[in-house]
Amino acid sequence: MESFHEIQKQFEPMIHKIILSLHIFRDREEFYQTGLIALWEAAQNFNPDKGVFAAFAYSYIKGRMLTELKQKTKLHDRQTYPKEEFWELVEDEWQETPLSLETLLAYCEGLTAGQAKWVMYTFRDMLTVREIAEKEEVSVGAVKKWRHGAKERLKEEYIK
Repeated sequence: MESFHEIQKQFEPMIHKIILSLHIFRDREEFYQTGLIALWEAAQNFNPDKGVFAAFAYSYIKGRMLTELKQKTKLHDRQTYPKEEFWELVEDEWQETPLSLETLLAYCEGLTAGQAKWVMYTFRDMLTVREIAEKEEVSVGAVKKWRHGAKERLKEEYIK
């Protein structure tokens, strides 16, 4: 019996021809590998008393590729991909909703004026430390001190 490498060289055009005849354009390399595996199995299972190897190999390879195509089609049919309009109608459940003014003011009780400003600008207006400093015409360091003080007081008050 010939080595598989020799069989592969001889039947490689057949594998490519089967791929073309089945109109396989996606995943060609994957189907080529499927064809090589089927060729190897055909070489292992071939009985010379039952016919010519070329015909046996052809039917074995084509059958294996058809089975693979059927499985891929079944998998593709089970997966659904919503149309673009669907995604436009879906609400984002994780949208950040700013805290109400009353809630923020309740948290600001007991804070200094600067600390209260930091809370309001941060959680109502969604401003950064730098933006707050520019708006209040103070240094970034001053706003960081407000932030640190506010966090410490709020931790003492609400986290026990």
